[in-house]
Amino acid sequence: MGRVVDTLLHSLTDRLAALAAPSDMHPDAWPLGERLEAWGRGSGLVLGDPDTSPLGRGRFERLAARVFPAGDLERVELFARWLTWTFAVDDLLDDAPMATSATAVHGLYGDLLKAMRRGHAAPGARPLEATAVELWRAAAAGMSRDWRRRFLLHMEEHRAGCAAEAVGRRMGETPTPDAYPALRRRAAGPFLLDLIEPVLGVELPPRLLGTSPWKTVAEGTADVLAWSNDLASYGKETARGDVHNHVVVLAAARGLEPAQAADRVVDHIVDRVMDVRGAVRAMNDTFAMLGLSPAERDAVTRIVGAFVGAPRAHLDWLTESGRYCRSGVPDQASPAPGQRQPRLDALASLR
Repeated sequence: MGRVVDTLLHSLTDRLAALAAPSDMHPDAWPLGERLEAWGRGSGLVLGDPDTSPLGRGRFERLAARVFPAGDLERVELFARWLTWTFAVDDLLDDAPMATSATAVHGLYGDLLKAMRRGHAAPGARPLEATAVELWRAAAAGMSRDWRRRFLLHMEEHRAGCAAEAVGRRMGETPTPDAYPALRRRAAGPFLLDLIEPVLGVELPPRLLGTSPWKTVAEGTADVLAWSNDLASYGKETARGDVHNHVVVLAAARGLEPAQAADRVVDHIVDRVMDVRGAVRAMNDTFAMLGLSPAERDAVTRIVGAFVGAPRAHLDWLTESGRYCRSGVPDQASPAPGQRQPRLDALASLR
């Protein structure tokens, strides 16, 4: 898929002023990386030389440091650890036997959620379970019951989305364009966006969650992140025959070549960014309608700011991460016919 990432990065920054400026970086990003690597190896999530696995090459501290460039370092590290954990789960679910077994997905996630709720891992549990308990305890500390319930509900949605993908792989069924966005949101770890609140030390007022502007901000941002990731991971996913990718979905449904389908995905990303921006502009009216206090308005504004900044932070991270590369070199697996090999450093000059 030779020009997919180039198309993504250049088209989005050219077409959207909202994504034109490079994201800021936390001043302690480098020591954060050292701390995250030590934690990943010590927890057993990252095995051997980090450069030999997609998880080890992920550089998730860079994403956390870009989403929260001014955040408390301990809180930013917590978010980076959750990213590492989530992508470790993703890697496990992408491989046999779980890749095609909804039963196995539910079994794994059932063990994780039970451990989190009881507050300790089972004897002899795998590192995923032990670290889930650790991370949940740290994230939930000081948060309300409403937030904890919402976070766990989003973990259940992740479980359901990953199980649905496993069924689709086993049956060889490509999702329809209409069904794909909701499926992709569930399978992309929706609880990660909930973590913005404990990192910033604030919470969303519960009565805001059901409003149309907030739903558009939350779902639209999730779509932009997921679809951008689909473009970057296209080569890796098609190499193993996975159809749960927006490019694959549109190519199959519309009879398009991969590069044409990628262009359509970029169009859809642009539309969703504009949806989110429109919803943000409507927030003041929503504040007034709900009668939010100044403190509540300030909390929402800070959270929305992180949501709005996340897509560009994610694009910059894609240029730095080796997750979709082989041994740190851009993946050569699946170029589209007649296209150049993919580049993950297309925004290096813009940072």
